[in-house]
Amino acid sequence: MSSIKQFQVTFDCADPERVARFWCEVLGYVVPPPPEGFATWDDYDRSLPPERQGSGFVCMDPSGVGPRMYFQRVPEGKVVKNRVHLDVRVGTGLVGEERLAALEAECARLVALGAVRGRLLLADDYNESCQLMQDIEGNEFCLD
Repeated sequence: MSSIKQFQVTFDCADPERVARFWCEVLGYVVPPPPEGFATWDDYDRSLPPERQGSGFVCMDPSGVGPRMYFQRVPEGKVVKNRVHLDVRVGTGLVGEERLAALEAECARLVALGAVRGRLLLADDYNESCQLMQDIEGNEFCLD
């Protein structure tokens, strides 16, 4: 059996392009070029049947290292806590006040983009501090 080398993270959401562009800002990701034969993603989107227009959007790591992220429109809203979430690693290797300062700086940046600050979980005997957050549609993630 071969091992998988790449994977995609898929988000269910109401407004795929808006959520994708938020995550581009969070992670430094980019929107890939439109499909061959289309000058822009808007041109491609207009070529789809009306019920499919605006139904999906993609962003990717410009270095090609991180996973591709796909955002798909779904009719139902978010109603419960995510079973899977992203940890945005901004404090790796930092401890104590230095880690808290890094988490706070990134939290402030993301709140300005529309994220919602959650609880700050302080370090204990097993885990370092992390900041709970929600994206612009309420999906939970952590600043770690």
